[in-house]
Amino acid sequence: MKTRIRIGGAFKGIIATVLGLIAVFPIYYMVAGAFFSVSEFSSYPPTLFPSSLKFSNFARALSESMISRFMVNSLITATIGAVLRIAIAVLCAFPAAFLVFRGRDALFIFVLATMLLPSDALIIENYLTISSLGLIDTYAGIMSIHLLAPVQIFLLRQAFKSIPRAYKEVAALDGCNDIQFLSRIVLPLTRQIVFVLFLQSFTSIWNAYLWPLLITNDSRMRTVQVGITMLNYAENLDFGPVFAAITLVVLPSIGIFLIFRKKIVDGIAAAVLS
Repeated sequence: MKTRIRIGGAFKGIIATVLGLIAVFPIYYMVAGAFFSVSEFSSYPPTLFPSSLKFSNFARALSESMISRFMVNSLITATIGAVLRIAIAVLCAFPAAFLVFRGRDALFIFVLATMLLPSDALIIENYLTISSLGLIDTYAGIMSIHLLAPVQIFLLRQAFKSIPRAYKEVAALDGCNDIQFLSRIVLPLTRQIVFVLFLQSFTSIWNAYLWPLLITNDSRMRTVQVGITMLNYAENLDFGPVFAAITLVVLPSIGIFLIFRKKIVDGIAAAVLS
């Protein structure tokens, strides 16, 4: 029996390792391709390892294109958009969890019902609205459709409801108003979930493609996901700068996961348990 358990455990370990390598391979090839020369991209049989670690492709991607400008645009919109998105979600979830007023549950259900509307079906109406407001080629226009997230409102409401209502009653007796109760008690107790949702919002806005493509006509307002498609190196099989640019774009998301992976796991676990 012990032998079977050991064999079964070893087999599962092998399967997990193989699947992990398959998942990681595209990331590896992306980074390796950033160091390839033109001849290495067209070599046969295909090569998986660069002949040298030269950073010329990165230098060309930064100097011969506007990728640095695109990254600044994405950084601004992703950071400010994520902060505003979390702030709106918190301010919507708090009354749904702690305040009592007529129509509270109906209003919350209405907000959740908006999740049933596919975003692609609203994109033309959203574009017409943003255009009428004069927000084309602006950071506000790029961030606009990302500010309301019903899923985050729902998750935060569930997290807030896990806090005993007695806390609010005791805080009220001490003269603590709703804003103070939210900032001093509720948010510190749910900071893990809030932080994970902030990271999710940041990566979601950073990786957005279709909406920034529609809402920006000026090339200097493009975000990285749109800007990468404007690189012209692929026309002559010179993919090195393209892979370098993609690596620069993906690095923030990978870095965020590696740095905050423990907090992300803890936040997800807290959200599930709440």
